[in-house]
Amino acid sequence: MTAAADSGKGRKRGTAGGSARRAQLLSIAAGMFAARGYAQTTVRDIADEAGILSGSLYHHFSSKEAMLTEILHGFMDGLLERSVAIVESGDSPRDILDALIRHAFETIHRMPEDVALYQNESAFLATLPEFKFVSTMSQQIEKVWIGVLDAGRMSGVFRKDLDVNLIYRFIRDTVWSSVQWYRPGGRLGYEKVAEQYLAMLHDGLLKR
Repeated sequence: MTAAADSGKGRKRGTAGGSARRAQLLSIAAGMFAARGYAQTTVRDIADEAGILSGSLYHHFSSKEAMLTEILHGFMDGLLERSVAIVESGDSPRDILDALIRHAFETIHRMPEDVALYQNESAFLATLPEFKFVSTMSQQIEKVWIGVLDAGRMSGVFRKDLDVNLIYRFIRDTVWSSVQWYRPGGRLGYEKVAEQYLAMLHDGLLKR
């Protein structure tokens, strides 16, 4: 399966219920949660945007919380699954790290609302027991990335004097926060943004 197919995996979240309308409602909710904030968005807001009555929304979802749960599960399940597949490709640590970074930028391009929602709400959701899966899956994804960095450090591909936990946080925060300014259809496509990032990561800014 290609990275492109996996990147869009979260968008299939409604098909399990056999309803394209369900998927559409989740897409609307994800966009509104990302733009307005989860707490500030009401069921009525989502229904109004979808052009239906609030009561009709409950035919598809039991609550706003259920919608957020399904959105985040779809996004994070797909992200973790693809990350593991990249690591299991058998490539070198550098190639694996590059592929993980490229996939992250592709995910930002294809699922900007989901990424922005996670970026904006994950700290708040960590305080809610019903969303414990968010922090649990975040830790699993972090473990995958740190494993790659550590394998590269131990093999001599990456510098041994670097703290892999700190490096992971630098990469995570700089890559995923780009959802705030990256615009699909802009001057630079996500592939070019990824290549520029990798060039800076590997070679720095100083002229050789």
